[in-house]
Amino acid sequence: MSNIDSDVLLRAYAYGVFPMAESRDDPQLYWIDPDARGILPLDAFHVPRRLRRTVRQQPFEVRIDTAFRDVMLGCAEGGPNRNGTWINDRILALYCELHERGRAHSVECWREGRLVGGLYGVSLGAAFFGESMFSRETDASKVALVYLVARLIAGGYRLLDTQFVTSHLQQFGAVEISRNAYRAKLFEATAMTANFYSLPLDAPPDAVLQSVTQMS
Repeated sequence: MSNIDSDVLLRAYAYGVFPMAESRDDPQLYWIDPDARGILPLDAFHVPRRLRRTVRQQPFEVRIDTAFRDVMLGCAEGGPNRNGTWINDRILALYCELHERGRAHSVECWREGRLVGGLYGVSLGAAFFGESMFSRETDASKVALVYLVARLIAGGYRLLDTQFVTSHLQQFGAVEISRNAYRAKLFEATAMTANFYSLPLDAPPDAVLQSVTQMS
């Protein structure tokens, strides 16, 4: 797929497919269109009790879109139980271009001036496609996910695509649905509008938690 650019990438997302590489060093990209698709229903998002306490304690400074490329690089790091090596240089460049166009966003957890975790994804209409997350400190990616969901709910999003369902995501309520069911939700959501910045950037933890629980 040597001719892929950010416009092609957005059209692919609108149709229900996404690119991956075999490894960090593989220059090739492959379209993925799984039979079963992972989603995280925004009206059934579950925050475990211990994580609620962590969010209220504010162990991290949560920022939005201040270090998108660094978040992607964090997600591409190898390590135990990490499956992030599919982010190659072409994916890095493509998604950074989407970010520059306002179509991709990052949620970042910082401590003492260091990026310690976060996630990134693509926004299209009222659909958000979660791409990857990482943690360098305990619970950093989980806190980022809570803040993401609060932001999506506040902004009127209708679909949070997780691509696949992992045990990590199941604890928050992620489920698998068929390709046809996914596309029906996708086409409905992408025909709508949403605002990623509706939630104030300095929203306090209680407001974040209230946002994610009022839908469930």
